[in-house]
Amino acid sequence: MLKNEIEQGTGRRKADLVLKNGRFVNVFTGEVTAADIAVCGGKIVGFGAYEGEEEIDISGKIVLPGYIDAHVHIESSQLTPEEFSKLVLPRGTTTVIADPHEIINVCGIEGARYIAEASAGTPLEVHVMLPSCVPATPFETSGAVITGEDTEKYIREDFVFGLGEFMNYPGVVNTDADVLKKLQAAIDAGKVIDGHAPSTGGRELNGYIAAAIRTDHECATPEEAREKVSKGMYVHLREGSATRNAALNSQAVDANNMRRFLFCTDDRHAADLVANGHLDNALRVAVRSGLDPVRAVTIATLNAAECYGLPYKGAVAPAYDADLVVVDDLQNFNAKLVVKAGKVVAKEGKPLFTCKKYIPDAVKNTVKIKPVSADDFKIALKGARANVMRIVKGGVVTEKVVREVKSANGDVRLKGTDLLKLAIVERHHRTGNIGKALLEGYGLKGGAIALTISHDSHNIVVLGDDNEDMAAAVAELERIGGGMAVIDKKKAYSYPLDIAGLMSSASAEEFVGASEALLERAYAMGVSRDYEAFMSLSFLGLAVIPELKLTDRGLFDVTKFSFIDIDAE
Repeated sequence: MLKNEIEQGTGRRKADLVLKNGRFVNVFTGEVTAADIAVCGGKIVGFGAYEGEEEIDISGKIVLPGYIDAHVHIESSQLTPEEFSKLVLPRGTTTVIADPHEIINVCGIEGARYIAEASAGTPLEVHVMLPSCVPATPFETSGAVITGEDTEKYIREDFVFGLGEFMNYPGVVNTDADVLKKLQAAIDAGKVIDGHAPSTGGRELNGYIAAAIRTDHECATPEEAREKVSKGMYVHLREGSATRNAALNSQAVDANNMRRFLFCTDDRHAADLVANGHLDNALRVAVRSGLDPVRAVTIATLNAAECYGLPYKGAVAPAYDADLVVVDDLQNFNAKLVVKAGKVVAKEGKPLFTCKKYIPDAVKNTVKIKPVSADDFKIALKGARANVMRIVKGGVVTEKVVREVKSANGDVRLKGTDLLKLAIVERHHRTGNIGKALLEGYGLKGGAIALTISHDSHNIVVLGDDNEDMAAAVAELERIGGGMAVIDKKKAYSYPLDIAGLMSSASAEEFVGASEALLERAYAMGVSRDYEAFMSLSFLGLAVIPELKLTDRGLFDVTKFSFIDIDAE
Protein backbone atom coordinates (compact mmCIF):
# COMPACT_ATOMS: atom_id res chain seq x y z
CA MET A 1 0.00 0.00 0.00
CA LEU A 2 2.78 2.44 0.86
CA LYS A 3 4.40 1.89 -2.55
CA ASN A 4 1.07 2.60 -4.23
CA GLU A 5 0.59 5.77 -2.19
CA ILE A 6 4.02 7.08 -3.16
CA GLU A 7 3.64 6.20 -6.83
CA GLN A 8 0.17 7.72 -7.05
CA GLY A 9 1.28 10.79 -5.11
CA THR A 10 4.16 11.37 -7.52
CA GLY A 11 1.85 10.88 -10.48
CA ARG A 12 3.73 7.84 -11.82
CA ARG A 13 0.46 5.91 -11.54
CA LYS A 14 -3.10 7.01 -11.78
CA ALA A 15 -4.70 7.67 -8.41
CA ASP A 16 -7.52 5.40 -7.27
CA LEU A 17 -9.84 8.40 -7.01
CA VAL A 18 -9.47 12.01 -8.11
CA LEU A 19 -11.79 14.89 -7.26
CA LYS A 20 -11.31 17.03 -10.38
CA ASN A 21 -11.54 20.74 -11.15
CA GLY A 22 -12.47 22.02 -7.73
CA ARG A 23 -10.88 24.10 -5.00
CA PHE A 24 -9.94 23.12 -1.47
CA VAL A 25 -9.43 24.81 1.89
CA ASN A 26 -5.85 24.51 3.07
CA VAL A 27 -6.16 24.63 6.85
CA PHE A 28 -2.40 25.01 7.20
CA THR A 29 -2.11 28.20 5.16
CA GLY A 30 -5.63 29.61 5.33
CA GLU A 31 -5.86 29.65 1.54
CA VAL A 32 -8.54 28.39 -0.83
CA THR A 33 -6.66 26.83 -3.73
CA ALA A 34 -7.68 25.40 -7.09
CA ALA A 35 -6.45 21.80 -7.41
CA ASP A 36 -7.39 18.21 -8.04
CA ILE A 37 -7.38 15.97 -4.93
CA ALA A 38 -5.79 12.53 -5.40
CA VAL A 39 -6.73 9.59 -3.18
CA CYS A 40 -5.09 6.17 -2.87
CA GLY A 41 -7.06 3.68 -0.79
CA GLY A 42 -8.03 5.55 2.35
CA LYS A 43 -5.35 8.26 2.10
CA ILE A 44 -4.94 11.57 0.35
CA VAL A 45 -1.75 11.40 -1.70
CA GLY A 46 -1.61 14.83 -3.25
CA PHE A 47 -3.21 17.94 -4.63
CA GLY A 48 -2.41 19.53 -7.97
CA ALA A 49 -3.06 18.12 -11.44
CA TYR A 50 -3.89 14.39 -11.33
CA GLU A 51 -5.49 11.60 -13.31
CA GLY A 52 -7.45 8.82 -11.65
CA GLU A 53 -8.92 5.39 -12.24
CA GLU A 54 -12.10 7.02 -11.01
CA GLU A 55 -12.61 10.74 -11.53
CA ILE A 56 -15.40 12.90 -10.13
CA ASP A 57 -15.87 16.35 -11.58
CA ILE A 58 -16.52 18.87 -8.81
CA SER A 59 -16.24 22.04 -10.88
CA GLY A 60 -17.30 25.11 -8.93
CA LYS A 61 -17.23 23.30 -5.60
CA ILE A 62 -14.90 23.31 -2.60
CA VAL A 63 -13.28 20.35 -0.82
CA LEU A 64 -12.99 20.47 2.96
CA PRO A 65 -11.65 17.98 5.48
CA GLY A 66 -14.41 15.86 6.99
CA TYR A 67 -15.89 17.54 10.06
CA ILE A 68 -15.16 16.30 13.56
CA ASP A 69 -17.87 16.72 16.21
CA ALA A 70 -15.74 17.16 19.32
CA HIS A 71 -18.45 16.27 21.83
CA VAL A 72 -21.76 14.53 21.20
CA HIS A 73 -24.18 12.29 23.03
CA ILE A 74 -25.45 10.08 20.21
CA GLU A 75 -28.33 9.00 22.47
CA SER A 76 -29.70 12.55 22.45
CA SER A 77 -30.64 12.09 18.80
CA GLN A 78 -32.99 9.40 20.16
CA LEU A 79 -31.80 7.21 17.31
CA THR A 80 -29.56 4.17 17.07
CA PRO A 81 -25.92 4.80 16.11
CA GLU A 82 -26.74 3.33 12.71
CA GLU A 83 -29.56 5.80 12.06
CA PHE A 84 -27.49 8.65 13.51
CA SER A 85 -24.68 7.93 11.06
CA LYS A 86 -27.13 8.01 8.15
CA LEU A 87 -28.10 11.55 9.12
CA VAL A 88 -24.73 13.12 9.96
CA LEU A 89 -22.36 11.58 7.38
CA PRO A 90 -24.31 13.03 4.43
CA ARG A 91 -23.93 16.44 6.12
CA GLY A 92 -20.14 16.15 6.12
CA THR A 93 -19.39 14.85 9.62
CA THR A 94 -16.99 11.93 9.33
CA THR A 95 -15.74 11.57 12.91
CA VAL A 96 -17.33 12.13 16.32
CA ILE A 97 -16.11 12.09 19.90
CA ALA A 98 -19.04 10.32 21.55
CA ASP A 99 -19.75 10.47 25.27
CA PRO A 100 -22.35 7.75 26.04
CA HIS A 101 -23.12 9.41 29.35
CA GLU A 102 -26.86 9.07 28.86
CA ILE A 103 -27.09 5.36 28.23
CA ILE A 104 -24.42 4.39 30.75
CA ASN A 105 -26.49 6.11 33.44
CA VAL A 106 -29.27 3.66 32.59
CA CYS A 107 -27.44 0.47 31.58
CA GLY A 108 -23.95 0.78 33.04
CA ILE A 109 -20.83 -0.07 31.07
CA GLU A 110 -22.85 -2.31 28.73
CA GLY A 111 -24.52 0.84 27.44
CA ALA A 112 -21.14 2.23 26.39
CA ARG A 113 -20.21 -1.08 24.77
CA TYR A 114 -23.46 -0.96 22.84
CA ILE A 115 -22.67 2.48 21.40
CA ALA A 116 -19.16 1.33 20.42
CA GLU A 117 -20.25 -1.96 18.87
CA ALA A 118 -23.25 -0.56 17.01
CA SER A 119 -21.15 2.33 15.68
CA ALA A 120 -18.49 -0.09 14.43
CA GLY A 121 -20.97 -1.32 11.85
CA THR A 122 -21.22 2.14 10.22
CA PRO A 123 -18.80 4.21 8.10
CA LEU A 124 -18.94 6.97 10.75
CA GLU A 125 -15.80 7.02 12.88
CA VAL A 126 -16.89 7.06 16.52
CA HIS A 127 -14.45 7.44 19.42
CA VAL A 128 -16.18 6.48 22.65
CA MET A 129 -15.37 8.25 25.89
CA LEU A 130 -15.87 6.66 29.30
CA PRO A 131 -18.37 8.84 31.19
CA SER A 132 -16.77 10.33 34.28
CA CYS A 133 -19.78 11.24 36.39
CA VAL A 134 -22.23 8.37 36.74
CA PRO A 135 -24.39 9.58 38.30
CA ALA A 136 -23.65 13.21 37.45
CA THR A 137 -24.04 14.08 41.13
CA PRO A 138 -24.59 12.06 44.32
CA PHE A 139 -27.97 13.79 44.66
CA GLU A 140 -29.97 11.58 42.27
CA THR A 141 -30.67 7.91 41.62
CA SER A 142 -29.22 6.51 38.42
CA GLY A 143 -29.37 3.07 36.86
CA ALA A 144 -25.66 2.58 37.41
CA VAL A 145 -22.69 3.92 39.34
CA ILE A 146 -19.17 4.19 37.90
CA THR A 147 -16.68 4.59 40.76
CA GLY A 148 -13.01 5.49 40.73
CA GLU A 149 -12.16 1.79 40.90
CA ASP A 150 -14.46 1.07 37.97
CA THR A 151 -12.77 3.86 36.01
CA GLU A 152 -9.36 2.36 36.70
CA LYS A 153 -10.61 -0.88 35.18
CA TYR A 154 -12.60 0.42 32.22
CA ILE A 155 -10.35 3.30 31.09
CA ARG A 156 -7.81 0.85 29.65
CA GLU A 157 -10.30 -1.11 27.57
CA ASP A 158 -9.65 -0.93 23.85
CA PHE A 159 -12.99 0.65 22.99
CA VAL A 160 -12.49 3.52 25.47
CA PHE A 161 -10.90 6.60 23.90
CA GLY A 162 -10.77 8.94 26.91
CA LEU A 163 -12.58 10.20 29.99
CA GLY A 164 -15.85 12.01 29.31
CA GLU A 165 -16.91 15.48 30.43
CA PHE A 166 -16.07 16.00 34.09
CA MET A 167 -19.26 17.63 35.30
CA ASN A 168 -18.49 17.35 39.00
CA TYR A 169 -16.33 20.47 38.92
CA PRO A 170 -16.79 21.12 42.66
CA GLY A 171 -15.45 17.61 43.28
CA VAL A 172 -12.37 18.43 41.22
CA VAL A 173 -11.50 21.74 42.88
CA ASN A 174 -12.26 20.32 46.34
CA THR A 175 -10.10 17.24 45.63
CA ASP A 176 -12.74 14.59 46.31
CA ALA A 177 -10.94 11.26 46.70
CA ASP A 178 -13.04 9.28 44.20
CA VAL A 179 -12.88 12.14 41.69
CA LEU A 180 -9.09 12.18 41.94
CA LYS A 181 -8.97 8.42 41.42
CA LYS A 182 -10.89 8.78 38.14
CA LEU A 183 -8.72 11.61 36.91
CA GLN A 184 -5.49 9.83 37.82
CA ALA A 185 -6.65 6.68 36.05
CA ALA A 186 -7.10 8.61 32.80
CA ILE A 187 -3.78 10.44 33.22
CA ASP A 188 -1.94 7.16 33.87
CA ALA A 189 -3.57 5.60 30.81
CA GLY A 190 -2.48 8.57 28.69
CA LYS A 191 -6.05 9.39 27.66
CA VAL A 192 -7.69 12.76 27.05
CA ILE A 193 -10.07 14.20 29.65
CA ASP A 194 -13.03 16.35 28.60
CA GLY A 195 -14.36 19.13 30.82
CA HIS A 196 -17.64 20.70 31.86
CA ALA A 197 -17.20 23.73 34.10
CA PRO A 198 -19.90 26.38 33.64
CA SER A 199 -19.15 29.84 35.05
CA THR A 200 -15.85 28.66 36.50
CA GLY A 201 -12.97 31.15 36.46
CA GLY A 202 -10.04 32.50 38.41
CA ARG A 203 -8.20 30.23 40.78
CA GLU A 204 -10.95 27.62 40.74
CA LEU A 205 -10.49 27.32 36.98
CA ASN A 206 -6.75 27.03 37.48
CA GLY A 207 -7.28 24.12 39.85
CA TYR A 208 -9.73 22.47 37.50
CA ILE A 209 -7.33 22.67 34.56
CA ALA A 210 -4.47 21.44 36.77
CA ALA A 211 -6.27 18.08 36.77
CA ALA A 212 -5.27 17.72 33.07
CA ILE A 213 -8.80 18.54 31.90
CA ARG A 214 -8.43 19.71 28.34
CA THR A 215 -11.76 21.05 27.07
CA ASP A 216 -14.96 22.87 28.04
CA HIS A 217 -18.29 23.31 26.23
CA GLU A 218 -20.20 25.28 28.85
CA CYS A 219 -19.00 28.86 28.33
CA ALA A 220 -21.88 31.28 28.81
CA THR A 221 -20.07 34.33 27.42
CA PRO A 222 -17.20 35.17 25.06
CA GLU A 223 -15.31 36.52 28.08
CA GLU A 224 -15.52 33.14 29.80
CA ALA A 225 -14.35 31.44 26.61
CA ARG A 226 -11.37 33.78 26.31
CA GLU A 227 -10.29 33.14 29.88
CA LYS A 228 -10.42 29.38 29.42
CA VAL A 229 -8.52 29.58 26.14
CA SER A 230 -5.92 31.87 27.74
CA LYS A 231 -5.25 29.13 30.28
CA GLY A 232 -4.68 26.49 27.65
CA MET A 233 -8.10 24.88 27.33
CA TYR A 234 -9.86 24.06 24.10
CA VAL A 235 -13.34 25.61 24.05
CA HIS A 236 -16.22 24.05 22.13
CA LEU A 237 -18.52 26.29 20.13
CA ARG A 238 -21.74 24.38 20.77
CA GLU A 239 -24.75 24.25 18.49
CA GLY A 240 -27.18 21.69 19.86
CA SER A 241 -30.95 21.58 19.92
CA ALA A 242 -31.57 23.01 23.38
CA THR A 243 -28.20 24.67 23.95
CA ARG A 244 -26.77 26.95 21.29
CA ASN A 245 -23.80 29.27 21.80
CA ALA A 246 -21.85 29.05 18.53
CA ALA A 247 -23.00 32.49 17.38
CA LEU A 248 -22.27 34.15 20.72
CA ASN A 249 -18.98 32.49 21.57
CA SER A 250 -17.55 32.73 18.07
CA GLN A 251 -17.12 36.39 19.02
CA ALA A 252 -14.27 35.21 21.23
CA VAL A 253 -12.31 33.83 18.25
CA ASP A 254 -9.48 35.93 16.84
CA ALA A 255 -6.33 35.40 14.79
CA ASN A 256 -4.25 34.68 17.88
CA ASN A 257 -6.48 32.16 19.66
CA MET A 258 -8.45 30.49 16.84
CA ARG A 259 -6.50 27.23 17.12
CA ARG A 260 -7.98 26.62 20.60
CA PHE A 261 -11.62 26.39 19.52
CA LEU A 262 -13.67 23.37 18.44
CA PHE A 263 -17.22 22.74 17.26
CA CYS A 264 -19.61 20.36 18.97
CA THR A 265 -23.32 19.58 18.98
CA ASP A 266 -23.54 17.98 22.45
CA ASP A 267 -27.27 17.11 22.33
CA ARG A 268 -29.03 17.30 18.97
CA HIS A 269 -32.46 15.86 18.32
CA ALA A 270 -33.29 13.75 15.27
CA ALA A 271 -35.81 16.25 13.90
CA ASP A 272 -33.20 19.00 14.17
CA LEU A 273 -30.64 16.83 12.37
CA VAL A 274 -33.11 16.16 9.56
CA ALA A 275 -34.30 19.75 9.20
CA ASN A 276 -31.15 21.75 9.90
CA GLY A 277 -28.18 19.41 9.79
CA HIS A 278 -25.24 18.72 12.05
CA LEU A 279 -21.86 20.49 12.07
CA ASP A 280 -22.75 22.01 8.71
CA ASN A 281 -25.41 23.92 10.63
CA ALA A 282 -22.88 25.01 13.27
CA LEU A 283 -20.62 26.29 10.51
CA ARG A 284 -23.45 28.25 8.91
CA VAL A 285 -24.42 29.80 12.22
CA ALA A 286 -20.86 30.80 13.11
CA VAL A 287 -20.04 32.23 9.67
CA ARG A 288 -23.27 34.22 9.52
CA SER A 289 -22.35 35.62 12.92
CA GLY A 290 -19.09 36.98 11.51
CA LEU A 291 -16.58 34.16 11.94
CA ASP A 292 -14.13 33.93 9.03
CA PRO A 293 -15.14 30.86 6.93
CA VAL A 294 -11.65 29.38 6.65
CA ARG A 295 -11.12 29.78 10.40
CA ALA A 296 -14.49 28.10 10.92
CA VAL A 297 -13.44 25.15 8.77
CA THR A 298 -10.16 24.85 10.65
CA ILE A 299 -12.04 24.83 13.95
CA ALA A 300 -14.34 22.07 12.68
CA THR A 301 -11.49 19.88 11.46
CA LEU A 302 -7.79 20.32 12.26
CA ASN A 303 -8.31 21.82 15.71
CA ALA A 304 -10.43 18.88 16.82
CA ALA A 305 -7.99 16.35 15.35
CA GLU A 306 -5.09 17.92 17.23
CA CYS A 307 -7.00 18.35 20.47
CA TYR A 308 -7.98 14.69 20.59
CA GLY A 309 -4.78 13.25 19.20
CA LEU A 310 -6.18 11.98 15.92
CA PRO A 311 -3.11 11.90 13.67
CA TYR A 312 -3.51 12.54 9.97
CA LYS A 313 -7.04 13.82 10.27
CA GLY A 314 -8.49 17.27 9.77
CA ALA A 315 -6.66 18.45 6.65
CA VAL A 316 -6.57 18.07 2.88
CA ALA A 317 -2.91 17.17 2.46
CA PRO A 318 -0.70 14.21 1.48
CA ALA A 319 -0.71 11.32 4.01
CA TYR A 320 -3.90 12.56 5.64
CA ASP A 321 -6.96 10.35 5.84
CA ALA A 322 -9.27 10.72 2.86
CA ASP A 323 -12.18 11.98 4.94
CA LEU A 324 -13.56 14.73 2.74
CA VAL A 325 -16.68 16.78 2.18
CA VAL A 326 -17.40 18.63 -1.05
CA VAL A 327 -19.55 21.73 -0.47
CA ASP A 328 -21.20 24.32 -2.66
CA ASP A 329 -19.62 27.34 -0.92
CA LEU A 330 -18.24 28.63 2.37
CA GLN A 331 -21.44 30.30 3.50
CA ASN A 332 -24.07 27.58 3.18
CA PHE A 333 -21.84 24.50 3.52
CA ASN A 334 -24.30 22.30 1.65
CA ALA A 335 -22.62 18.92 1.28
CA LYS A 336 -22.70 17.63 -2.28
CA LEU A 337 -20.38 14.65 -1.81
CA VAL A 338 -18.86 12.97 1.24
CA VAL A 339 -15.86 10.66 1.19
CA LYS A 340 -14.88 8.53 4.20
CA ALA A 341 -11.66 6.52 4.20
CA GLY A 342 -11.43 7.00 0.44
CA LYS A 343 -14.94 5.75 -0.34
CA VAL A 344 -17.90 7.87 -1.42
CA VAL A 345 -20.47 7.38 1.35
CA ALA A 346 -22.99 10.12 0.61
CA LYS A 347 -24.16 12.25 -2.30
CA GLU A 348 -26.53 15.23 -2.39
CA GLY A 349 -27.44 14.77 1.24
CA LYS A 350 -28.29 11.07 0.94
CA PRO A 351 -26.36 8.13 2.44
CA LEU A 352 -25.00 5.56 0.00
CA PHE A 353 -24.64 2.84 2.65
CA THR A 354 -26.85 0.59 4.72
CA CYS A 355 -26.27 -0.79 8.21
CA LYS A 356 -27.67 -3.80 10.04
CA LYS A 357 -28.82 -2.70 13.47
CA TYR A 358 -27.26 -4.20 16.56
CA ILE A 359 -29.45 -4.05 19.71
CA PRO A 360 -28.36 -6.30 22.61
CA ASP A 361 -30.68 -7.37 25.43
CA ALA A 362 -28.63 -5.30 27.89
CA VAL A 363 -30.23 -2.07 26.62
CA LYS A 364 -33.86 -3.25 26.53
CA ASN A 365 -36.67 -3.24 29.13
CA THR A 366 -35.30 -0.53 31.42
CA VAL A 367 -38.40 1.04 33.02
CA LYS A 368 -38.78 -0.30 36.56
CA ILE A 369 -41.07 1.77 38.81
CA LYS A 370 -43.36 1.39 41.76
CA PRO A 371 -47.04 2.01 40.94
CA VAL A 372 -48.01 5.69 41.14
CA SER A 373 -51.32 7.38 41.91
CA ALA A 374 -52.71 10.88 41.59
CA ASP A 375 -52.07 11.49 45.29
CA ASP A 376 -48.34 11.00 44.73
CA PHE A 377 -48.30 14.32 42.86
CA LYS A 378 -49.85 16.45 45.57
CA ILE A 379 -47.63 19.28 46.83
CA ALA A 380 -48.41 20.32 50.41
CA LEU A 381 -46.90 23.69 51.31
CA LYS A 382 -46.41 24.80 54.90
CA GLY A 383 -47.06 28.44 53.99
CA ALA A 384 -48.06 30.63 51.06
CA ARG A 385 -44.61 31.21 49.50
CA ALA A 386 -42.77 28.67 47.37
CA ASN A 387 -39.36 28.35 45.76
CA VAL A 388 -40.15 28.04 42.06
CA MET A 389 -38.07 27.03 39.04
CA ARG A 390 -38.38 29.58 36.25
CA ILE A 391 -37.14 28.36 32.89
CA VAL A 392 -34.95 30.81 30.97
CA LYS A 393 -35.82 31.20 27.30
CA GLY A 394 -33.49 29.55 24.81
CA GLY A 395 -31.43 27.30 27.06
CA VAL A 396 -31.24 24.79 29.89
CA VAL A 397 -30.61 27.32 32.63
CA THR A 398 -33.32 27.94 35.24
CA GLU A 399 -33.71 30.71 37.77
CA LYS A 400 -34.82 30.43 41.38
CA VAL A 401 -37.79 32.71 42.07
CA VAL A 402 -40.21 32.97 44.98
CA ARG A 403 -43.94 33.06 44.27
CA GLU A 404 -47.11 33.38 46.31
CA VAL A 405 -49.02 30.12 45.93
CA LYS A 406 -52.50 29.24 47.13
CA SER A 407 -53.30 25.83 48.64
CA ALA A 408 -56.43 23.82 49.40
CA ASN A 409 -57.03 20.29 50.68
CA GLY A 410 -53.34 19.59 51.10
CA ASP A 411 -52.35 20.57 47.58
CA VAL A 412 -51.32 23.69 45.67
CA ARG A 413 -53.86 25.45 43.46
CA LEU A 414 -52.51 26.28 40.00
CA LYS A 415 -55.59 27.76 38.34
CA GLY A 416 -55.03 31.35 37.20
CA THR A 417 -51.22 31.08 37.44
CA ASP A 418 -48.37 30.32 35.06
CA LEU A 419 -47.23 27.53 37.39
CA LEU A 420 -47.12 23.81 36.66
CA LYS A 421 -46.21 20.77 38.72
CA LEU A 422 -42.93 19.11 37.82
CA ALA A 423 -42.00 15.67 39.11
CA ILE A 424 -39.09 13.27 38.71
CA VAL A 425 -40.05 9.61 39.23
CA GLU A 426 -37.20 7.14 39.84
CA ARG A 427 -37.36 4.40 37.20
CA HIS A 428 -34.31 2.14 37.66
CA HIS A 429 -34.67 0.36 41.00
CA ARG A 430 -38.34 0.69 42.01
CA THR A 431 -37.41 2.88 44.98
CA GLY A 432 -40.63 4.89 44.80
CA ASN A 433 -38.69 8.16 44.96
CA ILE A 434 -40.63 11.12 43.54
CA GLY A 435 -39.14 14.63 43.59
CA LYS A 436 -41.69 17.43 43.21
CA ALA A 437 -41.42 21.12 42.33
CA LEU A 438 -43.24 24.04 40.73
CA LEU A 439 -42.18 25.32 37.31
CA GLU A 440 -42.97 28.71 35.77
CA GLY A 441 -42.95 29.67 32.12
CA TYR A 442 -43.56 26.44 30.20
CA GLY A 443 -47.14 27.21 29.24
CA LEU A 444 -48.83 23.79 29.31
CA LYS A 445 -52.54 23.78 30.20
CA GLY A 446 -55.04 20.97 30.66
CA GLY A 447 -53.01 17.76 30.85
CA ALA A 448 -49.52 16.34 31.23
CA ILE A 449 -46.42 15.44 29.26
CA ALA A 450 -43.76 12.95 30.34
CA LEU A 451 -40.68 11.14 29.08
CA THR A 452 -38.00 8.72 30.22
CA ILE A 453 -35.23 11.12 29.25
CA SER A 454 -34.15 13.34 32.13
CA HIS A 455 -30.51 14.33 32.13
CA ASP A 456 -28.44 12.80 33.41
CA SER A 457 -29.81 9.88 35.44
CA HIS A 458 -32.77 9.54 33.08
CA ASN A 459 -35.56 8.98 35.50
CA ILE A 460 -39.10 9.82 34.39
CA VAL A 461 -39.85 13.56 34.16
CA VAL A 462 -43.49 14.55 34.13
CA LEU A 463 -45.06 18.00 33.89
CA GLY A 464 -48.71 18.90 34.27
CA ASP A 465 -51.50 20.80 35.97
CA ASP A 466 -53.61 17.78 36.93
CA ASN A 467 -52.53 15.00 39.33
CA GLU A 468 -54.53 12.28 37.59
CA ASP A 469 -53.08 13.21 34.21
CA MET A 470 -49.55 13.15 35.61
CA ALA A 471 -50.08 9.68 37.07
CA ALA A 472 -51.60 8.51 33.77
CA ALA A 473 -48.58 9.81 31.83
CA VAL A 474 -46.19 7.87 34.06
CA ALA A 475 -48.27 4.71 33.73
CA GLU A 476 -48.26 5.08 29.94
CA LEU A 477 -44.47 5.27 29.89
CA GLU A 478 -44.29 2.09 31.95
CA ARG A 479 -46.69 0.38 29.55
CA ILE A 480 -44.65 1.19 26.43
CA GLY A 481 -41.29 0.43 28.07
CA GLY A 482 -40.06 4.03 28.01
CA GLY A 483 -40.51 6.90 25.62
CA MET A 484 -42.62 10.05 25.30
CA ALA A 485 -46.20 10.52 26.41
CA VAL A 486 -48.88 13.22 26.32
CA ILE A 487 -52.15 13.12 28.24
CA ASP A 488 -54.63 15.43 26.50
CA LYS A 489 -58.28 15.51 27.56
CA LYS A 490 -57.70 12.29 29.54
CA LYS A 491 -56.47 10.42 26.46
CA ALA A 492 -52.91 9.04 26.16
CA TYR A 493 -50.71 9.64 23.11
CA SER A 494 -47.22 8.13 23.15
CA TYR A 495 -44.24 6.80 21.25
CA PRO A 496 -41.78 4.18 22.58
CA LEU A 497 -38.06 4.63 23.05
CA ASP A 498 -37.29 0.95 23.33
CA ILE A 499 -33.52 1.26 23.77
CA ALA A 500 -32.78 2.24 27.39
CA GLY A 501 -35.85 4.49 27.37
CA LEU A 502 -33.66 6.91 25.43
CA MET A 503 -33.55 5.80 21.80
CA SER A 504 -35.87 4.38 19.18
CA SER A 505 -35.02 1.34 17.08
CA ALA A 506 -37.16 2.78 14.29
CA SER A 507 -35.86 4.55 11.21
CA ALA A 508 -35.10 8.24 11.48
CA GLU A 509 -38.02 9.02 9.16
CA GLU A 510 -40.55 7.09 11.23
CA PHE A 511 -39.27 8.44 14.54
CA VAL A 512 -39.20 12.05 13.39
CA GLY A 513 -42.74 11.85 12.06
CA ALA A 514 -44.10 10.32 15.27
CA SER A 515 -42.19 12.62 17.61
CA GLU A 516 -43.20 15.71 15.62
CA ALA A 517 -46.84 14.71 16.00
CA LEU A 518 -46.38 14.50 19.79
CA LEU A 519 -44.60 17.85 19.81
CA GLU A 520 -47.42 19.53 17.96
CA ARG A 521 -49.92 18.07 20.40
CA ALA A 522 -47.88 19.51 23.29
CA TYR A 523 -47.73 22.92 21.61
CA ALA A 524 -51.48 22.81 21.00
CA MET A 525 -51.84 22.34 24.77
CA GLY A 526 -50.08 25.65 25.33
CA VAL A 527 -46.39 24.75 25.62
CA SER A 528 -44.40 27.80 24.55
CA ARG A 529 -42.66 27.45 21.21
CA ASP A 530 -39.66 29.12 22.82
CA TYR A 531 -38.83 25.59 23.94
CA GLU A 532 -38.52 22.18 22.31
CA ALA A 533 -41.38 20.71 24.35
CA PHE A 534 -39.70 17.41 25.25
CA MET A 535 -35.99 18.14 24.88
CA SER A 536 -36.10 21.27 27.05
CA LEU A 537 -38.08 19.38 29.68
CA SER A 538 -35.39 16.71 29.77
CA PHE A 539 -32.83 19.17 31.14
CA LEU A 540 -34.84 20.27 34.18
CA GLY A 541 -33.31 17.47 36.25
CA LEU A 542 -29.71 18.23 35.32
CA ALA A 543 -28.28 19.17 38.71
CA VAL A 544 -25.02 20.56 37.37
CA ILE A 545 -26.52 23.44 35.37
CA PRO A 546 -27.60 26.54 37.34
CA GLU A 547 -29.71 27.58 39.06
CA LEU A 548 -32.52 25.42 40.42
CA LYS A 549 -33.11 21.81 39.33
CA LEU A 550 -35.16 18.80 40.44
CA THR A 551 -34.03 15.21 41.04
CA ASP A 552 -35.93 12.19 42.31
CA ARG A 553 -34.69 13.16 45.78
CA GLY A 554 -35.93 16.73 45.80
CA LEU A 555 -35.39 20.37 44.79
CA PHE A 556 -31.72 21.17 44.27
CA ASP A 557 -29.92 24.54 44.33
CA VAL A 558 -26.97 24.16 41.97
CA THR A 559 -25.34 27.40 43.12
CA LYS A 560 -25.15 26.04 46.68
CA PHE A 561 -24.82 22.39 45.61
CA SER A 562 -27.42 21.35 48.17
CA PHE A 563 -31.11 20.52 48.47
CA ILE A 564 -33.58 23.22 49.44
CA ASP A 565 -37.16 23.08 50.66
CA ILE A 566 -39.96 23.97 48.27
CA ASP A 567 -41.29 26.24 51.03
CA ALA A 568 -39.66 29.67 50.79
CA GLU A 569 -38.57 31.47 53.91
